[in-house]
Amino acid sequence: MKMKDIHKKVYEYIKSRTEEGYSPSIREICRDLDIASTSTAARYVNFLVEKGYLEKIEGKNRAVKLAGGSAMRLPVVGTITAGQPVTAFEDISEYIYFLPNKSYSNQLFALKIRGESMINAGILDGDFVIIEKTEYVDNGEIAAVMVDGEEATVKRFYKEDGHYRLQPENDTMQPIISDNCTIIGKVVGVMRYMS
Repeated sequence: MKMKDIHKKVYEYIKSRTEEGYSPSIREICRDLDIASTSTAARYVNFLVEKGYLEKIEGKNRAVKLAGGSAMRLPVVGTITAGQPVTAFEDISEYIYFLPNKSYSNQLFALKIRGESMINAGILDGDFVIIEKTEYVDNGEIAAVMVDGEEATVKRFYKEDGHYRLQPENDTMQPIISDNCTIIGKVVGVMRYMS
């Protein structure tokens, strides 16, 4: 395989993974493209950076993104409440395009908001929230959370003495207190389409 062919293959792989929501590591590039050495894969990536096809991401060791930014096609996996929890989402209902301002290490997906419990955080009924899939968030971060194994909601998350508090951002609503919560992911963006 010519060098030009391998560079194109590496670029197309990084582009594909970026569109799925995150930048691949050098080890993932090696594994998925059958490149024997991490130093060889890093050399290919550095060549693409030098030629302007990729850009290094500040603060992330060896992380890159497509030069000039590229919109990611994210699945909208359902509707989630910003109100009282509802039965969890299951199906991909549509896709939206999201232009990130940074790279994410985990998969991204979108959920459509139903309800008004997060209006003081700028999350309105009908908005799409961009979720970075993760099992951990810091206290006070806004997250998509599964409550009691079957209901999902978007709230500000707090782990407190022996329980979880899911705090709405609406002065007219009360927090949800639960002993059993599973974090689906962290809200990293909000999209709104004007009608």
